[in-house]
Amino acid sequence: MSPHLIAKASVSMSRFEPSSFVNYERLQSNVDIVRKRLNRPLTLSEKIVYGHLDDPHNQEIDRGRTYLRLRPDRVAMQDATAQMAMLQFISSGLPRVAVPSTIHCDHLIEAQTGGVKDLARAKEINQEVYNFLASAGAKYGVGFWKPGSGIIHQIILENYAYPGVMLIGTDSHTPNGGGLGAICIGVGGADAVDVMAGIPWELKCPKVIGVRLTGTLSGWTSPKDIILKVAGILTVKGGTGAIVEYTGPGVDSISCTGMATICNMGAEIGATTSVFPYNHRMRTYLEKTGRAEIATLSDEYSDLLVPDEGCEYDELIELNLDELKPHINGPFTPDLAHPVADVGAVAEKNGWPLEVKVGLIGSCTNSSYEDMGRAASVAKQALDKGLKCKAQFTVTPGSEQIRATIERDGYSKILGDVGGVVMANACGPCIGQWDRQDVKKGEKNTIVTSFNRNFTARNDANPATHAFVTSPEIVTAMAIAGTLNFNPETDYLTAPNGEKFKLDPPYGDELPLKDFDPGQDTYQHPPADGGSLRVDVSPESNRLQLLEPFDKWSGGDLENLKVLIKVKGKCTTDHISAAGPWLKFRGHLDNISNNMLIGAVNSENDAINKIKNYLTGDYGGVPDVARHYKANSVYWVVVGDDNYGEGSSREHAALEPRHLGGRAIIVKSFARIHETNLKKQGLLPLTFNNPSDYDKIRPDDHITIQGLKTFAPGRPLSALVKHSDGSEETLVLNHTFNETQIEWFKAGSALNRMKELQH
Repeated sequence: MSPHLIAKASVSMSRFEPSSFVNYERLQSNVDIVRKRLNRPLTLSEKIVYGHLDDPHNQEIDRGRTYLRLRPDRVAMQDATAQMAMLQFISSGLPRVAVPSTIHCDHLIEAQTGGVKDLARAKEINQEVYNFLASAGAKYGVGFWKPGSGIIHQIILENYAYPGVMLIGTDSHTPNGGGLGAICIGVGGADAVDVMAGIPWELKCPKVIGVRLTGTLSGWTSPKDIILKVAGILTVKGGTGAIVEYTGPGVDSISCTGMATICNMGAEIGATTSVFPYNHRMRTYLEKTGRAEIATLSDEYSDLLVPDEGCEYDELIELNLDELKPHINGPFTPDLAHPVADVGAVAEKNGWPLEVKVGLIGSCTNSSYEDMGRAASVAKQALDKGLKCKAQFTVTPGSEQIRATIERDGYSKILGDVGGVVMANACGPCIGQWDRQDVKKGEKNTIVTSFNRNFTARNDANPATHAFVTSPEIVTAMAIAGTLNFNPETDYLTAPNGEKFKLDPPYGDELPLKDFDPGQDTYQHPPADGGSLRVDVSPESNRLQLLEPFDKWSGGDLENLKVLIKVKGKCTTDHISAAGPWLKFRGHLDNISNNMLIGAVNSENDAINKIKNYLTGDYGGVPDVARHYKANSVYWVVVGDDNYGEGSSREHAALEPRHLGGRAIIVKSFARIHETNLKKQGLLPLTFNNPSDYDKIRPDDHITIQGLKTFAPGRPLSALVKHSDGSEETLVLNHTFNETQIEWFKAGSALNRMKELQH
């Protein structure tokens, strides 16, 4: 087959655009150019990333230092972030997206009673937003996956990811596609707008962390345990600025969807993305999902889709799968790793509730056919002995295709019979879209999930919920046993007749023996020319709001900025811009700004959402004080701790401070996506040159940021800090701005700069 001819897949052809498939010949050509320039073997990550360089002949390449200008193949957006991304694209004035792009409706469906009713209610409540996204997609050439189609990352794996593609998505778990040998990176909406506008996309040249796998997965140990173990090793910021690349003979014992699970949760260690080398597992998955012709091409170019022999990693972790035991991580952070055998004792020692109130399986991390099959095999053993779940049990299929197939093949019935409730094909409780009724807010309790993230109050808005993440089969076993203090490898259950029995290790087919059942058709392809279509946003809407440009830089230092809040400890994007009930305002910047930093801990009083207004002397909520300052033309900074902005890719965590009068965020260190999002919106993300300078900032300080007239890459800025006792001190502030990003700051935002360049 000619490398120039890349045919559409044979199933649901309207979902695929020929231009969306990598020209492997071009990828090979770019890699050859770069390999010759660097004169060394390349990692797989480098091949795919450098293979997408805008200018492979002249691009400066230095891992961890230089910024790369890249040409991703496609863009994917989930509905909560797509609203702001499409509003920004509309503001750009461009007629149509330059690369294949899709919108996926998965975030706005609240789990309440079960899939059918929850979906119907979501369609009614979110009709205005869904109509906006569908009509904007049609007008600007973006494919639209309707509510009920499934979770964005599962849809991408089933339809759009394939070996060697570079895809960016407006969700932090976009790296899921690495399970199919793709480089898939989570970004903010403004980055997506750049790519959709046909502008080269900038990414700091990633370092590469190698994870060499030996041995074989077996028994109760699952792919999830690999990333749970790696998270324990690297911590929530150990992967920042790096791509995690899995290699070694152990890779072949992992299914394609299992590899996707590992890459998905790589977001929890701060990694730019994660990726696996092309192998027979990926080929089988491509064939089973109607993409046999891509599998044939991948075979033809297989040398391009694996690392070069002798390539070097910035860090190498060795993991023997023969020795790996089932793990469970938590509570409150995804890097607190425990072997399942130990967690009961650790929980007792720490006073964590042992009773499991709810077990939840599914989510974008673990909702494959194999996952559901393994969970069902555990459930069937309990049912055969007359046992049901002691805990509540919920099941979230990853896509309409998975839902229909597990229903056809009997898994849904088994999971339902053991006590499970099948939810809508959507994110649901994983992102806080869960109308939980079994405990009161503030009541201490434990839940066990197969999700990826377990920050305080994330799943159910209850800060006293102790959430643990593990594999679907361990969740199922613990839901049946009703306790954290249960190790299925060694412990016994008691049947109603008094018989004691042990669960056999789970088993599930990697892929269905028959073809997948696609279920209902939930995809809307954009028309060839949508120029005449209208996209209406009502000025009276409380869900959607057209964007006004942010103000430009004044041309001088930023003087006498107030400290809005000095944040203490972990501050994720959930703390900065909560999800859950706030998701409905993701298309209305002013309304969603009412959640800005309401979850952050104030260092002055250890309180949440209670800061001093230094104009009035009264205490108030963070957004209220910020609005009062802005109304009085008083601008402000936020001071924060380590890994500020970890978690979701949501750019609202950057848009809100900008909208409410923020000028700079000064912290010990940033998470990658959030730092970029702040730059895109014209804010200054700055880090203390000396992390202990954090302790020198007081809540009533005034800060002047100096050096902006000579703002340049690699040249630190300084903060003149004026204390209320009349004393002053000057602190050195570092930044990672390059020349292009400095232009964003001067123009007031990246979008403003894009418009300047159009004229």
